Parts: sequence; structure tokens; C-alpha cells
Amino acid sequence: MLKALGIFQRATADQLWRMLRPSDRHDRMTRDTLNALKGSGLVRVETRLESGHQLWVLTEKGHKEAKLLLPKNVRMSALRKLEFDDEGRPVEADGYDEHAAAVTSTAAVLTGAGYGTPLSWQTEIAYRLPYGYTQYADLTMRAPDAGVPAMLLEVDRVTEPVDDLVDKLRRYSDWFELLAPKADANKERAARGAAVHDFRLWSRIYPPTGREGYVPVASVFTGKTAAQRESRMRRLEQAARTYFAGASYPGRSAGITAVDYHRAVPVVVAELERITADPAGAAGAVWRRLGREEWQTLPEALDNPDGDRLYAAQWKEARDRRAEREAAEREAKRPVCARCGAKFSDERWQQVRQSSWPGKWDDLCGECAKESVARAEAERAAQRLAEDVAATAAEPETLRVRGLFRRRG
Repeated sequence: MLKALGIFQRATADQLWRMLRPSDRHDRMTRDTLNALKGSGLVRVETRLESGHQLWVLTEKGHKEAKLLLPKNVRMSALRKLEFDDEGRPVEADGYDEHAAAVTSTAAVLTGAGYGTPLSWQTEIAYRLPYGYTQYADLTMRAPDAGVPAMLLEVDRVTEPVDDLVDKLRRYSDWFELLAPKADANKERAARGAAVHDFRLWSRIYPPTGREGYVPVASVFTGKTAAQRESRMRRLEQAARTYFAGASYPGRSAGITAVDYHRAVPVVVAELERITADPAGAAGAVWRRLGREEWQTLPEALDNPDGDRLYAAQWKEARDRRAEREAAEREAKRPVCARCGAKFSDERWQQVRQSSWPGKWDDLCGECAKESVARAEAERAAQRLAEDVAATAAEPETLRVRGLFRRRG
């Protein structure tokens, strides 16, 4: 309880119940715990909201205690000091608006659904850009055990212009593209796929996402009507496509429809009202990836079935089709024996193609060529024998007799 208030500064019993004890049927146990902590001087009620909920904060004593409990890498919120008027009466606290409430409620329902613990969250993290602007995220979540190593969240009450939301995505995209200190810009430009992230600043701060693309950004809408929230999500989708849509892989004309998301910002949207109404809460199908129509669970929405996996499958299919086509074209060109009609073997075809001069039997298959060579050699041998016989018969008789006597002597 103290840790949660140390991170989020202010929260209602309902929010702390959803965050810390989601398995309880109601927030009674949470309220009892807060009252016990109040009796110990660690927490106090800052104000009562219009909804009737009490807003709890840490006392100075509780703030010191929470600081000891929190890890040093977790950002501690500022102390909300109790102020008094000139007559010594406590001054009614202000500065807690509906946006702040929605931010804490969003963290509460996500934590209650198993996305980390209160320690998984940080608020108002600054992302400084080289052109002098600093972008602040309402929430930063780290929930690796739930399949989301990191995610940035913006909570929108349907009050600011859609253009402002698009500008936030543009600035996040600009920050994700910043080079890390001492990174080689030439190597970064030459890198392809996930390798490009090794040169970026964000990869020094956040762990690998486990998926293509930059750290995902979630926009959680709340307030107004369901129709107004839906309209807002559609307008954001149309205006911010440049940052989340990804690019085509090389070879699209060869039947590659997969999308390269490595330099895109995965953007998911949700409605706080939809989350709280779903029996599974934030673990249910209450998220929609911009660019898709269906509502999915958060891991499904962040997944890229049309990314690298599809590309690998389509590339293999394209390669196999090309190999089949080339094999068919090669077979169509394969010579046929002029004598027996059989197709040339690969060995015979290669032999004919490698020959420097046209051969007498180049139009014959291997077997027919061998038969022709053997027949030709037999004919030549028979011809030589006949010539020898004829030459012998044509010699003068005296030479034959003399030769006979010489043989006898």
C-alpha cells in the first residue's frame, strides 16, 4: 500500500483495491488497511472527490517509510504536504483532476489483470528531444512476465485535439530514432531489420520488445460517450498512420504482402470503460491495434502475424514457386533424342552444351550416341580390314612367291 502511494502519490481505496487485491470481491479489506495505516500516522485522507471516494496520500512519516521500501531505481513521487490556513485549519487540497484519476485507474486495472506490480510503473517519465522539446509519458509499464517488456501509456479524456495526440506519436517516433551515444551512424543506416535497434538510444533504456518495432504506445480513452471515444480512435488512426503502419518488404510484386514493422511504433487503443466492464478486465479482448478492426488481448494486439513470420513464409513460398517455374522452363528446353525420342539426361545435356564444336551426334541421347559411336567404329574396322585384303590381293605374283620362299628358308 505504501509502495503504491509512493509511486502514484494519490489514490482512492477503489484504485488500490483493483491494483493490489483484485481477487477480493470489494474494497473493504483495502479500506480497513488504509484506516490502520492512518492510525499509525503513515497515510491520511487528502480530500473527498465528487464521486464520494476518499483520496489517500502519504504523510511525511509514510513518505519516508515508502522511500525505504521502494527500490532505488523506482521513481518516488513528491510528498503532498498538509497545508493550513491562517487560523490553523487544514486547507482543502486541489490539483487532483479527472485526468490524474484516470491515469491511476488505468495502472490499477492493468496491474489487477496481471501486468506487473505497482513497482512495474513509473509516471511522467521525460523523453528529451534534440529540438528542445521534452515529451512526458503519463505512464511507463514494464511487465516482462506478462509478455510486455515495456509499454508507454497515454490517458486521454477526449478533451484535447486529435492533432495533439498525433504530435505525441510523432515525438515518440522521433525519440525512438535517436542514436545512442557513440553509435556509428553509417552502420546504423546500413543495418536492416531488428539490427537497427542496436544503434538506438531507446535500446539502452528499455529491454528488447520481443517483437518487431519500437516500444509500443497505448492510448487509453475515457470519458464522454462511447460514440465519441470511437470517433476519436478512428480519427487518430487515420491521422497517425505514418507512425504505426510499417513499410512494404522488398519484393512485394512477387507476392510478398507482409509488413515491415521494425521502424514503426506499435499503437494500441483501449477504453477504460470497456476494460472495467469486461469480466477479464485488462486481460480480456479490450485492446485494438491501430490498423486492425478486431478487439484482442494485449499480447495478441502487440503481436505481428503479418510481419516477419509472414514474410519468412511468403518468401519461402515465392522461392519454391520460382524454383518450380525455373525447373519447368528448363525441362521445356531439354533436348529430345532425334532417334528414340527420349529426353536427354542432365549429364548428356551438359556434355553437349560444353562441347566447343558441334558434334555429329549432338542430337542423340547418351545411349543412342554410344550405339552410333560403336557402330561407326565397327564400320571403320571392317573397312580397314577390307582395304588390307584388297591391297594384299593386288600385289604381283612374283613378290608373293618370293616372299613365300623367304619365309620357308
